[in-house]
Amino acid sequence: MNAFFSTKPARAWIDLCQSIGIAAAPINAIDQVFTDPQVEARGLKIAMPHGAVGGRNVDLIGSPIKMSATPVSYRLPPPSLGEHTDEVLRQFLGLGDADIAGLHARGVI
Repeated sequence: MNAFFSTKPARAWIDLCQSIGIAAAPINAIDQVFTDPQVEARGLKIAMPHGAVGGRNVDLIGSPIKMSATPVSYRLPPPSLGEHTDEVLRQFLGLGDADIAGLHARGVI
């Protein structure tokens, strides 16, 4: 399939699909996401401070839902990998500190 699809640029395949009623769109690389005209038009780029980069702002995708009477409030950045693991294990599985420490010690989490 790679050999076949590499005979034309991605835009040609997208245009062909769309012309015959097949929904198609490019998959943007990270450096293309925030320059996409639709992302810009919808105001989807937000910035929030994040601990993973020393509290500096990181660019994030905002909610596509826009309601005038109840605008979205962004309170917290996305969690880092494993940031809330211990909390979740305590709250939803009822594990105690010793159980959680044992999971950490065995490399389970």
